[in-house]
Amino acid sequence: MHLHVRHESEYTYDIPVALGPQTLYLYPRTYPYQRLLDYSLTIEPKPSRAVRNVDVEGNVQQLAYFSHPTNRLQVTAEITLQSDEFNSFDFVLFPFETQRVPFRYPKYEQDLLQPYLERTGVTHRIEDWAKQLAAKAGWQTINFLIALNQAIREFTYEIREVGAPFPPEQTLTLRKGSCRDYTTLFMAACRSLGIAARFVSGYLFGNPQQEHQLHAWAEVYLPGAGWRGFDPTEGSVVSNRHIFLTSTAKPELAAPISGTFIGQANSHLRAELVFA
Repeated sequence: MHLHVRHESEYTYDIPVALGPQTLYLYPRTYPYQRLLDYSLTIEPKPSRAVRNVDVEGNVQQLAYFSHPTNRLQVTAEITLQSDEFNSFDFVLFPFETQRVPFRYPKYEQDLLQPYLERTGVTHRIEDWAKQLAAKAGWQTINFLIALNQAIREFTYEIREVGAPFPPEQTLTLRKGSCRDYTTLFMAACRSLGIAARFVSGYLFGNPQQEHQLHAWAEVYLPGAGWRGFDPTEGSVVSNRHIFLTSTAKPELAAPISGTFIGQANSHLRAELVFA
């Protein structure tokens, strides 16, 4: 099927400001079952220079530079993808001992995965909770991931348009949060058992709850399967309705637009998402 997203963000300032370099993560990561058909990016005011490159984690990063003061910054990205159905469980975990948690990755993968194994946000309570879920799942790797996904899905969802993710233990204690809170808790639980996990920012097509905002979910690295997506907000594996923008070991690096300005102005943000 074809997926189309129009993502418009507008920052306004009550007096003109000098914009520093703006970093944009608004170009989709392509996957074997998705193909980019069309992409356009419009920036107002027109940058003095704009470059596109690949960052240290393999995401397409766009940088915009400005030479004149302005009282607004408007960024509009339009994306059209061909997204085919696929079987999320069409893989074999190998080496076979990785079919049970906890496990260790082969040495060459362990070295490369270190940023995604850091126990950031992992506490004794989260580790104990993860072990309880794993025990109920018979310590089977895939069954544990499904059980973790379903457990977080039972929490109370809340929309929080701005702000960093809550600490994972806070989300576990309150049993509520936004998609980015759920994702960081999922990551912490996985990392507590030695499973590499990363934060993904993007769009979810077809869910009215997510129609007008960015979405977040997690990916875990499974030997023999590679990076596989789990969406604790949906309580499901990632499907062809998910559009990936960026994936990172550190959730704070996933913002679609980030940058600075020089001046004493107050800023206001208006964002709009349209799916078709």
